[in-house]
Amino acid sequence: MDSFASIFQRACERKGGEAELQALLSEPLGAQALQRMPDDRYLAEMTRCVFRSGFVWKIIENKWPGFEKVFHQFDVTSCALMSEEEQELAATDERIVRNATKIRSVPRNAAFIRAVREDSGSFGSYLAAWPDDDFVGLWDELKRHGDRLGGQTGRFFLRFVGKDTPLMSQDVVDALINQGVVDKAPTGKKALAAVQDAFRDWQQESGRPFCQISRVLSCSVGD
Repeated sequence: MDSFASIFQRACERKGGEAELQALLSEPLGAQALQRMPDDRYLAEMTRCVFRSGFVWKIIENKWPGFEKVFHQFDVTSCALMSEEEQELAATDERIVRNATKIRSVPRNAAFIRAVREDSGSFGSYLAAWPDDDFVGLWDELKRHGDRLGGQTGRFFLRFVGKDTPLMSQDVVDALINQGVVDKAPTGKKALAAVQDAFRDWQQESGRPFCQISRVLSCSVGD
């Protein structure tokens, strides 16, 4: 496995220099910022990511004011208590994307957030307390306890709310294959553990957050 310094240098060469690469790198939110975000915004972002999955993102963004209205501005209690009749009505509402399966994910994910805040006080406190270096464990939590939050959907959710996590884009997977970390897209426990170990090593070397490491990896491969 190459050092992160050599991977970073390769990415700089591909992107036209260090300044150009650095401009592509984002910063995750700290614990206090995650804690300050209200639970309704976490539910909103879960919903946004669920509906974006396999769909044209621009359409979701254009319809987003309608989503806010149909789902009670994502008030967690109101969404968790949506009746079957209300969900069926939402599935006919032209203000949103009328996907009944994804609509049902809103009350289920609201119930997930309610359960989390009974123990942690808020969903933001739960995320803030989760160790950054166990991102695979957090991915699994979202998959097991949320609805339609497995795979890239859950990872995009974490990235968009500011929790530090890598993304497994095709370029990142290709870079991990090139480094001998995995031999294909990681899905099983053993492969995901190997990915997490590699990211931990690169973080220890570089001091960079995981979101930046995955972006640098993606920039180090391809055309």
